[in-house]
Amino acid sequence: MSSLSLLSGGAAQGLVGSLAPTFKANTGFDIAGEFGAVGVMADKLRKGTPADIVILTAALLAKLAHEKLVVVTLIADVGLVETALAVRAGDSPAVAKDAAGLREVFLASDAIFVPDTKASTAGIHVANVLRQLDIADQLAARLRIFPNGATAMRELAASKARRPIGCTQSTEIISTEGVTLSGSLPAGCELATMYTAGITTAATHPQQSQHLIDLLIGNGQRELRKRAGFISGPN
Repeated sequence: MSSLSLLSGGAAQGLVGSLAPTFKANTGFDIAGEFGAVGVMADKLRKGTPADIVILTAALLAKLAHEKLVVVTLIADVGLVETALAVRAGDSPAVAKDAAGLREVFLASDAIFVPDTKASTAGIHVANVLRQLDIADQLAARLRIFPNGATAMRELAASKARRPIGCTQSTEIISTEGVTLSGSLPAGCELATMYTAGITTAATHPQQSQHLIDLLIGNGQRELRKRAGFISGPN
C-alpha cells in the first residue's frame, strides 16, 4: 500500500486524521504521519528523515524553505491555532479573564501538563508566560512536561492530581478524549500561531502531497478546520 510521509506539529494531527479517509478515497494513499513538537519535526527533516510534506509553524517553514528543504512556491497557510487552557473532563473550568486571573489559575493547580518547553510552540510559550507572571520558580516542581501536546493531554486525562490543568494548543486539547478545552489565554498572555503546509524538495509523491494540501486549505473544509480548533484559515 502506498503512503504519503508526513512530519507535522501536533497541532495538525486531529485535522489530518479527519481528512485521511477522504485523502485515501481520492488518491489510494494512506498518510504515514509523525506528529510532535515542531522543533523536533523540523530537525528530523534536516537530519534526513524522509518526508513528502511538512506541517509546521509559518516561521519554521520559512526557515526550511531558505535551507532548500521545502519548495518555497508550494507553501500554503492552513490556519491559526490558539494556545489554551485544558482541564480533565468533568472538572470545573479554568478561566482567566486577565493576566492576574491566569496567575491565580496556575497557582491554584497542583499539576500543570504541558508539551516540551524547549521545542514545542505551546511549551515554549507557557514557559515564557510563567516567567512573565513571575511564578516560574514557584511552579517548576508542578510542571509535567511531555514530548508533545497530545501526550501531555492524554496524561492530564489520566491524572490523579487534585486540581490539574493543561496548557497547549487548542487543536491538541479538542482531539484528546478525557480533557476539555477550558478557555483561551487572556490578553497579554495569548498566542495564536499560523500553521503552514509545504512540500519538501525531496518529496517522492509531490502530486499526492499537493492534493493533501488542497484538502487541508480547501473552502469545503472550513467547518472541519473550525471543529478541529483552527480559529481562522485561508478561506
